[in-house]
Amino acid sequence: QVQLVESGGGLVQAGGSLRVSCAASGLSFRSYVMGWFRQAPGKERDFVAVISRSGGSKAYADSVKGRFTIARDNAKNTVALQMNSLKPEDTAVYYCAAYSGGNYLIRTPHEYDYWGQGTQVTVAS
Repeated sequence: QVQLVESGGGLVQAGGSLRVSCAASGLSFRSYVMGWFRQAPGKERDFVAVISRSGGSKAYADSVKGRFTIARDNAKNTVALQMNSLKPEDTAVYYCAAYSGGNYLIRTPHEYDYWGQGTQVTVAS
């Protein structure tokens, strides 16, 4: 049974930092592209960041570029998102997801195979 479990969300002041992590089990982790998405109340689930199977390639949404960093550890089956200079508009539930297809930096949510349950990130102004 595949499980993706996010952790590390919470409440932070604007300008602060937070790190969210995702632990994967039940799958061959290094065979999956890993992505982070977020969903604010009343809005669609949006792409945040994606990392290739080896970790050598990464891509970010324009809204987080230069502030967020995605990284993975294939030995520990984890992927993390370091979030700096947080803004109130970053407030959302953050989800990690796993993709097994051929597009190595896929940004489309519905293409992903597995999802975590999400972790809430709230940025106070």
